[in-house]
Amino acid sequence: MATFEGSATDIKEDKKLAKKNKMSMDDWEKSAKDVKHDKQKSMKGLKKGGITSMDVKKVGRNVARANNQKSSGRGR
Repeated sequence: MATFEGSATDIKEDKKLAKKNKMSMDDWEKSAKDVKHDKQKSMKGLKKGGITSMDVKKVGRNVARANNQKSSGRGR
């Protein structure tokens, strides 16, 4: 797709994400999450945690998991 913003796929995903985040469509279009969604052109990666396939390709699965932890040690 040449332009993702405003496409049928984008509108469909925006409706789902707006409902999930308990926002109206107008509020969703103005939010930072929508900017991220439009930039990455998918719904993946909007959840907290987890590793991304780009990180896995760069540094490997275990290092990508370690880099994505909330803190570097236990009990902090």
